[in-house]
Amino acid sequence: MGAAQHHYRRSHGAVVEEIDGLIRVHKDDHVERFPIVHDVPCTLSLNSAVDSTDVRIANHLWARIYVPNFPSEKLPVLVYFHGGGFCVASAAWSCYHEFLSRLALKARCLIVSVNYRLAPEHRLPAAFDDGFTTVKWLRKQVDRGTWLFHKCDLSRFFLGGDSAGGTIAYNVAAAPSAGTITGVILIQPFFGGERRTPSEKSLVQAKTSPLTIAASDTYWRLALPIGAGRDHEWCNPLIGRWVLRVTNLPRILLFVAGLDLLRDRNTEFAIAMHSAGKSVKMVQHEGVGHAFHVLNNSSRLAKRRTLEMMDEIKNFLSK
Repeated sequence: MGAAQHHYRRSHGAVVEEIDGLIRVHKDDHVERFPIVHDVPCTLSLNSAVDSTDVRIANHLWARIYVPNFPSEKLPVLVYFHGGGFCVASAAWSCYHEFLSRLALKARCLIVSVNYRLAPEHRLPAAFDDGFTTVKWLRKQVDRGTWLFHKCDLSRFFLGGDSAGGTIAYNVAAAPSAGTITGVILIQPFFGGERRTPSEKSLVQAKTSPLTIAASDTYWRLALPIGAGRDHEWCNPLIGRWVLRVTNLPRILLFVAGLDLLRDRNTEFAIAMHSAGKSVKMVQHEGVGHAFHVLNNSSRLAKRRTLEMMDEIKNFLSK
């Protein structure tokens, strides 16, 4: 627990799907994932004011908990889902450990970072199911007064995530089985569709972003049920009778990156939610690309944009 499992073996037949440097799927269904970001243990302390620990939720599911040290204060809870196209990444990745440690302190909240099952071994809705399992488990821990969660205030219960994690947060928050959710934080959520948007066409191979159209299409082929296209409702949230699916959706904080090929889809989503009567605040960060807050935060601009994001999240949690 606390580290992703990677498989390194010789070729298992022809490669049928590949995203260079990230994942390779062979004809016999063997999957290789490559450690572009290293895992770190929960014991790696980045700030003495934040404690982190790994907990087992189910046999196949664990989470990393971040608890800021505010002794006399009840804390809002944020269940966070990492990105990675549903196929790669981990709650143990160093970039997530750093970002969420800082966010827990800055936003004064307890964060549960979920290490959900990955596709293609576990296609959707496996990741959504792990989200529901985590929400149910967390409520039970708070009700029991478990020591790790004794400072939780479930009247302020939020879901959030970036990229594919944002898509998970959206689908879990919109479902009645999730119970009462205060709000949902979507950081450049990974939505798609068969129709190409202008930003998908213009930023098809953008060097400002780790996400390309080719990679996006591959992720969806690996994550969706076999035979499903990109106009499946788990990929395209505005398909079919989508208004009925958002009845239970709470207020939304949506982050859009100006150099992200998902920019137009995210903007269309915000407009649609507003037209459906949902409370939506959209924040667009110019000059940065997809997942800049975790994968490309070394530049001065990205660092400033990340601080702006944290301030917005803090305000959203405190309302």
